[in-house]
Amino acid sequence: MLVQVYVDDIIFGSTDQKTVDEFEDVMQKRFKMSSPGAINFFLGLHVDQTDKGIFLHQSKYAADILSWFKMEDERVAKNPLSVNHGITPENTCSKVNPTLYRAIIGSLMYLTASRPNIMFATCLCARYQAQSNVNHMLATNKIMRYLKGTPSLGLWYPRKDGFELSAYSDSDYGGCKIYFKSTSRGCQFLGSRLIS
Repeated sequence: MLVQVYVDDIIFGSTDQKTVDEFEDVMQKRFKMSSPGAINFFLGLHVDQTDKGIFLHQSKYAADILSWFKMEDERVAKNPLSVNHGITPENTCSKVNPTLYRAIIGSLMYLTASRPNIMFATCLCARYQAQSNVNHMLATNKIMRYLKGTPSLGLWYPRKDGFELSAYSDSDYGGCKIYFKSTSRGCQFLGSRLIS
């Protein structure tokens, strides 16, 4: 059985329906709670369940971000970050509104729960919340323009899949624009399911 509690929200599940039913009965007797049945939405995550698997996405939240920051009419970007992005801590550019910049970063960070494809670009931009400038804001705008072109991406967890553990890594010699050190990242899959 798996139980996830966040403040006053709870989800639980098991491979055994009897266990789920017993747990639900105990929780409803002990606490005042409602049970809407199978999960469809939890903390901003849409959970689409089919016989073939589960798809987690935040397409509504992505659309909300574009609306909040008035990016609906911007042109679409093909990727979230250019290879030669030039995002550095240099102070020669004009400063931007730090409250707005932090709001954008916070919104994008929450979206990375189902969108690991924007994680690197978002975290790179998040480094400069204290000293954000025009170049940093342009980079966050590009991430949002990328979201506009890919609103329905998310994480797919197929029901029937293997349990082979696979890992991939990549490195970039001198990739850090500040210290010119190597950078590396990796991801791990259980079957075809992204787990880390």
